[in-house]
Amino acid sequence: MSLYITDECINCDVCEPVCPNEAIFMGEVIYEINSDLCTECVGHHDQPQCQLFCPVDCIPLDPNHAETQEQLQAKYEKLTAQKTSSN
Repeated sequence: MSLYITDECINCDVCEPVCPNEAIFMGEVIYEINSDLCTECVGHHDQPQCQLFCPVDCIPLDPNHAETQEQLQAKYEKLTAQKTSSN
């Protein structure tokens, strides 16, 4: 699954810089997560960094974007390949 940010977000700016896939961005009111870019940090870290650093614990799994570990790994590999080919 990818993650999402609930309306409990306090816009503390902690999650956005720790996201290795640059999936977190400022929405109209609070930060949001692009599910196409979120791999739950698979391929980068043992646990999602945004969840680890969030002081209000407002970043749960997104039930609307269910993905297996294998799917998350494949997404990571695809994103990494795209980043490499664009450099």
